[in-house]
Amino acid sequence: MSEFLLAAAGFVLAMVALGLVRVLRGPDDADRLMAGQLLGSGGIAALLLGGAAIGDGSVVDVSLTLALLAAFASIAFTKFAPGADDGDDAATDPARDHRADAP
Repeated sequence: MSEFLLAAAGFVLAMVALGLVRVLRGPDDADRLMAGQLLGSGGIAALLLGGAAIGDGSVVDVSLTLALLAAFASIAFTKFAPGADDGDDAATDPARDHRADAP
């Protein structure tokens, strides 16, 4: 069974390597971020498969930590990316509020 898990981890890593092309050649920053998230998810999957194959439980903690960091990275990108919208301005700007036109 461990040979199958190691082979699956190798396959996931090979697919992640193909996703690296999108990171390097992505036409937009958002495409690069999504490819980076794919790389992170694939790396986490490979870690979990490898940890299960060798029977090491501490790999689960490492992979969950990496998953948490990946989530924070995508939140930081959407918050601080150039041209990011601060939210719905209609709630603070009465001129943009379409409900103000209703009688």
